[in-house]
Amino acid sequence: MSSRSDEEAEMEASAAPLMSHLIELRQRLMWAVAAFFVAFILCYALSAHIFNLLVVPFQWAVDWHGLGNDEVRFIYTAPQEFFFTRIKIAAFGGLVLAFPVIAGQLYRFIAPGLYKNERQAFVPYLVATPVLFLLGAAMVYLMVIPMAMWFFLSMEQTGGDGMASIQHLPKVSEYLGLIMTLIFAFGLVFQLPVAITLLARAGIVSVQGLVDKRKYAIVFAFVAAAILTPPDPLTQIGLAVPTILLYELSILSARQIEKQRRKAGEETADEGAGGEGDDSASS
Repeated sequence: MSSRSDEEAEMEASAAPLMSHLIELRQRLMWAVAAFFVAFILCYALSAHIFNLLVVPFQWAVDWHGLGNDEVRFIYTAPQEFFFTRIKIAAFGGLVLAFPVIAGQLYRFIAPGLYKNERQAFVPYLVATPVLFLLGAAMVYLMVIPMAMWFFLSMEQTGGDGMASIQHLPKVSEYLGLIMTLIFAFGLVFQLPVAITLLARAGIVSVQGLVDKRKYAIVFAFVAAAILTPPDPLTQIGLAVPTILLYELSILSARQIEKQRRKAGEETADEGAGGEGDDSASS
């Protein structure tokens, strides 16, 4: 009880006027914007190389179709199209690179208002968020994009014998838009364990509730995959299946949190019972 009051006294002692909080918020935002700006400039300088790196999964799909000797070609139909494509690459890459700084500034701003145990519990989620996002992005790069491009390339026609020649000539903006959409979708879905674990820690969801809603979660996973991914079954299954697996992982994480909460409640009850026994013995 005394430790709790000490923490409350520490928080009250660290309370600052509204203006001081606003000044600190401005400083944190300035650091976050500066980090994004530096990362944006760096990514724009390397944007052409980054785009060529993003083309590699497309090249894998071409090789699977036995077209490895053909040159992979992209087109742009407006003079400014590739320029704005590079801007998008720089913005997306800058946000990814600057995220540790942005998250760190956010944590430093809200940390003084948290108890010590809350700060210790918050840090693992702060670390897990970018790690899970990168895992989702890696899955897009290594599996989803090659499978999707393989499916789309299978629609080509070589022509002859009364058949038209139909070739796939992707636009740089549309190809980048596809990859960015898939990376965002998978990165967002891979945050599911973090989100559900935080809700379970806050007592908003329970393990039994998650188990009861499992069938709805499965349906929602396939509906979300149909909305967020291109209309091909490989990509949609590639998003829906990891979503369901992450939901099951979230249930395990929530179950662990409930076990810890019950254990802490039992220890508190035992301490209370021990204190009452000591009082009765002394009397």
